[in-house]
Amino acid sequence: MAQAVAVLLVLLVAQLAASTFKICAFNIRSFGKAKAANRKVMGALVQILSRCDISAVQEVRDSKGTAIRMLLRELNRYDPSHRYGCLESKRLGRGSYKEQNVFVYRRDLVSVTDWCQFGEEDSSPFEAFARGPFAARFRSPITATSDFVLLLHHASPREAARELDLLFGVCMELVHRWKTQNLMVLGDLNAAGAYIPANAWAGIRLRNHRAFHWLIGDKEDTTVSHRTCCAYDRIIVHGEELFGAVVARSAKPFNFTHALGLSEEEALEISDHYPVEVNLRLAPKAQREL
Repeated sequence: MAQAVAVLLVLLVAQLAASTFKICAFNIRSFGKAKAANRKVMGALVQILSRCDISAVQEVRDSKGTAIRMLLRELNRYDPSHRYGCLESKRLGRGSYKEQNVFVYRRDLVSVTDWCQFGEEDSSPFEAFARGPFAARFRSPITATSDFVLLLHHASPREAARELDLLFGVCMELVHRWKTQNLMVLGDLNAAGAYIPANAWAGIRLRNHRAFHWLIGDKEDTTVSHRTCCAYDRIIVHGEELFGAVVARSAKPFNFTHALGLSEEEALEISDHYPVEVNLRLAPKAQREL
């Protein structure tokens, strides 16, 4: 009897997961050819990312693009029920240190209709970012909100408060440019701890404007190390239509240490950050077809 109940619970969880559209943001610390060539690390990464319909990946450190090609190849091999593709930002950073933001997504379920790189080539104030935000407009026939924008950003730790406030202006620019209110800001915003002094929050428009809903709370822990407890990584939603499409209480860090049965040392080989994720409801027609 107990075994039958357990099987039913597993089936119920699988059905609930299939009836939503999952978006995540994941800072894969220094993701380059060496990490991509590590079979154990890559095996864990494909398990983590294959849970998501769109994954906003950060800290890609590979000028030749080999690591992302390897990741896509392994994802498509691991999960042949979907076709994974990607959209890459420019290589970002003012000095010799460069990294990329990359959207990895299921091409059979969602498409990119437009994209925009902010930063070096823009006029003030957007050129003030250490690494310019990267925006993509997505369309999906299966989600309750079929047209939405994801704005991915990796904030400079030393400039986190200022960059969070500047993101408000980026959001308003996208709302005006693409004529949509459906916007989600996500990524490693370094929005916690010593990077954001307590007295700095009052001056951050992205935090205080009523149109923005912060889905990952200040007390969440998005870090792998047991020595830290900080909500560096965030998901913030603008627009009542998109906010209404969010599955209640679905936004959270994904603790892959626990889920994959790893030690802290093993988990830190993958990243020092946990992904943060949120689910969108499916359109009624898509729900009926499940």
